[in-house]
Amino acid sequence: MPRRRFAARHLGVAALLGGTAALYLWGLSASGWANAFYAAAAQAGAQDWTAWFFGSSDAANAITVDKTPAALWVTGLSVRLFGLSSWSILVPQALMGVATVGLLYATVRRTAGTAAGLLAGAAMALTPVAVLMFRFNNPDALLTLLLVGAAYAVLRGVAAGRTGWLVLAATLIGFGFLTKMLQAFLVVPVFAAVWLLAAPTGLHRRLRDLVLACVALLVGAGWWVLAVELWPVGSRPYIGGSQANSVLELVFGYNGFGRITGDEIGSVGGGFGGGWGRTGLTRLFDGALGGEIAWLLPAALVLLGVLLWRCRRADRADRSDPLRAATILWGGWLLLTGLVFSLMAGIFHGYYLVVLAPAIAALVGMGATVLWRARAALPARIALTATFALTVVWAFALLTRTVQWNAWLGWTVLAAGAALTLPLLGVHRAPRVVAAGIATAVTATVLAGPAAYALDTAATPHTGAVPVAGPQTESRRGGVVLIGPGPGGSPQGRPPGAPRSGGGFMRGGGLLDSPTPSAEVTALLQQDADAFTWAAAAVGSNNAAGYQLAAGAPVMAVGGFNGTDPAPTLEQFQQLVAQGKVHWFVGGRGPGSTESGGSDAARQIADWVAATFPPTTVGSTVLYDLSGAS
Repeated sequence: MPRRRFAARHLGVAALLGGTAALYLWGLSASGWANAFYAAAAQAGAQDWTAWFFGSSDAANAITVDKTPAALWVTGLSVRLFGLSSWSILVPQALMGVATVGLLYATVRRTAGTAAGLLAGAAMALTPVAVLMFRFNNPDALLTLLLVGAAYAVLRGVAAGRTGWLVLAATLIGFGFLTKMLQAFLVVPVFAAVWLLAAPTGLHRRLRDLVLACVALLVGAGWWVLAVELWPVGSRPYIGGSQANSVLELVFGYNGFGRITGDEIGSVGGGFGGGWGRTGLTRLFDGALGGEIAWLLPAALVLLGVLLWRCRRADRADRSDPLRAATILWGGWLLLTGLVFSLMAGIFHGYYLVVLAPAIAALVGMGATVLWRARAALPARIALTATFALTVVWAFALLTRTVQWNAWLGWTVLAAGAALTLPLLGVHRAPRVVAAGIATAVTATVLAGPAAYALDTAATPHTGAVPVAGPQTESRRGGVVLIGPGPGGSPQGRPPGAPRSGGGFMRGGGLLDSPTPSAEVTALLQQDADAFTWAAAAVGSNNAAGYQLAAGAPVMAVGGFNGTDPAPTLEQFQQLVAQGKVHWFVGGRGPGSTESGGSDAARQIADWVAATFPPTTVGSTVLYDLSGAS
């Protein structure tokens, strides 16, 4: 490679990764704990190794979070090393984002060249939901990184015909399962098909390799599940999200097939709107979801068709054609995962869509570059120009959904698109310098919309359990800003100037937001905390998390995330109180609903406490001192 091209490539990569790091790290601490539910679990893991291993909500190991704990292993170690702060919790997510962009660039470059890799990396970095998740402490950041790493390994294995790469991919997906359970497995059929169709070995060898990969997948995903199932129940925390203290129930039920069918025992239903949004093939284009993920989705689908058409003549002797293998991998990833998200009837949030961003970005990078290189041919120019025009019109449509936010931007993008259409159609006759200028202008126009949303997302603090990327249409009612529509299709509220949270504004905390206790309440919780196993107990994990993060002492999350887990039962809680293990109980029956078949133990406990102990009111917080019962 000529020295000039080598230097230009490395300069481009440095700009891509440096810009991504700046975008993902800029003003990161403004979001505070971000998702306090996971921040409290990271705090617990930093204080106690058992809590770290199981993903407990508190260091005294009352109950786990309702997910497998791999993402918490990362943040728990970070907090243990650097202390508890928003930086120690959120910086690992940002670094995962930079690594994801870098891996995607490397994967696409091996298939379609440096320009395609840089375009794919930039599209990934600027996807609004990616900016959201790589600045937030949900498990989706680690899941996305692991899946992109697995895709890289599969394509390396196909190119080299080496089993080890396939086994590595399966292992990474296994750890993806330990991050977010069955969602990680959505790519498995696609990756297996790519290996069967494209690996440059005999059929017997390909089948053998897939068997070895299945073993690696089961080991990578199953060792922790087996450990939990074999662990004596009395010496481990309750498995949050289950009704029978079973991780297998959590895997296949609440966090598994229940998400597809909507039959999720213990769920509180469809949030504030009584449903999780309209299902169907247009779901990802609707409402706030379109602005989070769909900017380049039409282009990706069109370019997938273009790439498949160009690869149609690959025969047996050309089975391992890298472009065909990559097209099947990224296209299958996008179509299968996108269909599941579009049609699933259970719990669904917009931030899940971050795992679609790598596939969309890769298809755009590869497809646009392939057409650009073939621009001397009229069909290639027509396809490239039509895709560009479609993307511009769709960006205008998305930008008009936020008429109160930079209304000029949509018209600017539309005008730029109109001005560039004819030059792009005739670019084959332009000198190289002019052609490069046209390509740069086209790329800037296409990425202007998502980049604007990405910058708005990075500039806005996000808290709560269901954050939303990008600006929202706002109207004021009685001092509360209604943001709509949210991921669930219903308005979501926050006070003017408050951090954005898809969970709405709840002053005392609630199902999806955590409270910020006053200094007086925090001082009471810290008083003699070392003399108790739990400084306090509160119904619901987010309620408990706010008090635990403030006090720095374990707070029991009664009923788990939704307040509908039978952990503890009334009898068990009464016994703990009698043994002097719980100091305070935070008043309120909590958000739990038993309509889906969940336990009402948390409400029984709250009612028993209110009927048995005198209340202490500190500001707007009601506390019950349980220490007198021992």
